[in-house]
Amino acid sequence: MKINDKQIIKSQLIQCDTKTAWWKWTTHEGLKTFIGMDNKVELQPGGAFEIYFLMDNQPGTRGGEGNQVLSFIPEEMLSFTWNAPPTIPEVRNHDHRTWVVVNFNALDPVTTEVVLKHVGWLDGEKWDETVAYFENAWDIVMKSLAESCKK
Repeated sequence: MKINDKQIIKSQLIQCDTKTAWWKWTTHEGLKTFIGMDNKVELQPGGAFEIYFLMDNQPGTRGGEGNQVLSFIPEEMLSFTWNAPPTIPEVRNHDHRTWVVVNFNALDPVTTEVVLKHVGWLDGEKWDETVAYFENAWDIVMKSLAESCKK
């Protein structure tokens, strides 16, 4: 299993300080302000980082289940594993998980640049389909994050 060099990179300026941006990405209540219907977050290496989108689905097919925090630097960086949507079971059920790194860069006291990188992809048609899915999905997430910060 060889990881390729494909990367999804999304950058978004948000009208929040880094403390607020960090809270939005790393807490149960914060995530609910811009992504998913519910979630389970345990901010520690190996802790849960699960975001649920399809609450009517059976457990295991509700969204970002089984993902974990990899590492973090408070108010600077968060990394976590990520899986494919239930609509792409070949990748979702694979032993390999991709990972996401989110960086928080203070531009001024009320503006933060959030940079998201999704990496760790394998080769194959279904993996390429998953990359294409997240190229769009992360745009939606980042726009939602920005909207959640508007005063």
